[in-house]
Amino acid sequence: MQNLLPEPPATLLPVHEEADAALASAAEQDTDEAYAEVAARFPTYSAGWAALATRALDAGQVIPAYAYARTGYHRGLDQLRRSGWKGHGPVPWSHRPNRGFLRCLYVLSRAAGEIGEADEAARCAQFLRDCDPAAGDALASH
Repeated sequence: MQNLLPEPPATLLPVHEEADAALASAAEQDTDEAYAEVAARFPTYSAGWAALATRALDAGQVIPAYAYARTGYHRGLDQLRRSGWKGHGPVPWSHRPNRGFLRCLYVLSRAAGEIGEADEAARCAQFLRDCDPAAGDALASH
């Protein structure tokens, strides 16, 4: 059976140049404090939370990683809804401003798996693939 309903249009989050610049500066400093400052200064900016989550997970700090990723995920959902997303449809990895949300979703899936939340890990992994299979592929290759 063929689905006759059209797929919703891709949701593209807005560019946030000031937050992007702050995140680039934090990357140059490469400290947890610098990334935390970005998240504190721009709490709705998922890429800041994604950076904190990734750093924590890479350091074996699963609970902080989970918390950072969950925060960025929820802030990203808010941004997606404000950008017209209706709970489904593509959120393309190719659009750079979407990547913070998608990274949070990826780390949330991994951290949930690490703490034994297999159902949540699977849901997040599927949601990431539903948003854009290229996101899952790009993040899994890192």
